[in-house]
Amino acid sequence: PDPPAPLPLLSASGWGLHEKRKSCQVGIITKREWVVAIAGISAVTFAVSDMARALAFYRALGFRVKYGGEMSSFTSLVAGTGFLNLIHVPNADVRWWGRAIFYVDDVDAQYQRALDADITPMFAPQDARWGERYFHVTDPDGHEVSFAKPL
Repeated sequence: PDPPAPLPLLSASGWGLHEKRKSCQVGIITKREWVVAIAGISAVTFAVSDMARALAFYRALGFRVKYGGEMSSFTSLVAGTGFLNLIHVPNADVRWWGRAIFYVDDVDAQYQRALDADITPMFAPQDARWGERYFHVTDPDGHEVSFAKPL
């Protein structure tokens, strides 16, 4: 018998079903898998032990509240086309897990903004070999946040 017709690799939206075929002694084995194009990131969520303190920190760095607030158990802050979410977890015990990196128009101005808000960055802005200018800060709950711009 004839093998089934191949399916399209990707639709215009970047989603589709991909068909893989391989020959074996008894014929053709067909395996179908979904191919998904990751379009971006919607949000990163940090656990915070004190919502008011966390909001003061992030507002000082230029984030604005989309939803929630100081008395809320969940708050969304605007970060470009995405969001930085904060979820209140009393006695949160944050351990280093990595860092969230936010692009800004001017890394040096963002660094000065942090200093003006009495936030102490881990180091002054620097140019990285991978092609970004950046610096890091640590929020009151221990989350590492980086501000960067491609060079």
